[in-house]
Amino acid sequence: MRESLESRIGERLRAIRDGHLLRTLRPPTGIDFSSNDYLGLANHPRLKRAMIDAVELHGVGSTGSRLLRGEREAFTAIERKFAAFKHTERALYFSSGYLANLAVLTTLPERGDVIFSDERNHASLVDGVRLSAATRVVFPHNSLDELARLLRAQRQAGHAFVVTESLFSMDGDVPPLAEYAALCRSAGATLVVDEAHAVGVYGQRGSGLIEEAGIEGDRCVSINTAGKALGVSGAFVAGPAWAIDYLIQRGRSFIFSTAPPPSLAAALDASLDIVINEPGRRAQLAGRVKYLRAALAAAGVGVPAGPTPIIPIVLGDNDRALLAAAELQARGFDVRAIRPPSVAPGTARLRISVNLSLSDETLDRFVTALSATGIVQCFAASS
Repeated sequence: MRESLESRIGERLRAIRDGHLLRTLRPPTGIDFSSNDYLGLANHPRLKRAMIDAVELHGVGSTGSRLLRGEREAFTAIERKFAAFKHTERALYFSSGYLANLAVLTTLPERGDVIFSDERNHASLVDGVRLSAATRVVFPHNSLDELARLLRAQRQAGHAFVVTESLFSMDGDVPPLAEYAALCRSAGATLVVDEAHAVGVYGQRGSGLIEEAGIEGDRCVSINTAGKALGVSGAFVAGPAWAIDYLIQRGRSFIFSTAPPPSLAAALDASLDIVINEPGRRAQLAGRVKYLRAALAAAGVGVPAGPTPIIPIVLGDNDRALLAAAELQARGFDVRAIRPPSVAPGTARLRISVNLSLSDETLDRFVTALSATGIVQCFAASS
């Protein structure tokens, strides 16, 4: 007799539980050390007021895709503003970063092309690459030399794409973007950069690590999530006009998705104004990050060096990560355990995320609580 779907799924769920990988949905409680609201904009009164006013004007839903009745002037206005922010010709707004990544990677690369993808890219990039008709090649994390070798060895006649995050969401490290851009120029390849965790945080204008690396905006195609440092929702694809025009014509996750609520565009307009006009927020965030990293080092907590607000404390074992997170949560700190498949097997961790709401006193209390668990020190001593 054929196995039932319920039986098969039951076996899969048991395996997940037995591997201590079962996930639960839990609303925020305690002090935020886990969200991506780096600049504290998600609850900013200007964003809330702008969104409320837009709901009064436009309602709560767009009623259709943007190619049908879902288009609004608010979308084209925020796209123009975001393109100017990124110093690109055009930008296109999507309902989520996942949809934006799928659109870019299933539309621009075609059969006969090759996509070179960093081994630690986000799942949305991985899925976009898998769904593409192009050949995919995974290169070692942040390895400029290996990427150069692979590009030189490419024998297919089609176009080459290099896909990377600018700030990796689980490791908190950055690739050699300027060198990647130079390599792509010399090889005639296209650089695709996911700026999800960098936009709003880096660069003189706050537009991201592409800006900080000195790369001209239209030299690459970037995906810029609006639900992290920008504090709202959705994502922008930014780049040359020809790329955006083609995504409107052929990007399936754009064409066949209901447009976001127009009120999101109003909130994003207020968010960009704050990011552009209040650079002190980025400086304050950098100060918080430096303070916490120094305090962790002084407490003997080993974390990778770097200036980013994403600080991984790798514990390896799934149970150890769950126990550490539970103990910190019991002490009032909202820290989550990150386990496979979000990270590689054997690299379960606490992912600490720094935001502007955290005072020096709160950071000190967090480090004291982390040390009091004994878990991190025991792991460091045994590893």
